[in-house]
Amino acid sequence: MTKMLLVLAQAQTAPSGSSALMQLLPLVLMFAAMYFLLIAPQRKKQKEHEKMLAALKSGDEIITTGGIYGTITSVKDDRFTVRIGDNNAKVELGKGFVHAVVKRSDAA
Repeated sequence: MTKMLLVLAQAQTAPSGSSALMQLLPLVLMFAAMYFLLIAPQRKKQKEHEKMLAALKSGDEIITTGGIYGTITSVKDDRFTVRIGDNNAKVELGKGFVHAVVKRSDAA
């Protein structure tokens, strides 16, 4: 009977603070790894893209996210006017849809 009471008493004791911390440690380490492997590089890439968009000006040759090459003819607050094709067709393009700069107007 006393052995049974000892077993019940041991089962009801609260876990120590260090064991609770040890249970949370893998979760914290997994979150830290996800941050450094996924979130931080994505933020860096987004900042570089925003910096590239801010530096665009008239005369720069760009490629859109849809794969269309064009030359910027005018810059507005939230969009660009882009000349595409040989027949000088002009389209307005949202700033977020510029994928990369092919050639800067300064380099020409």
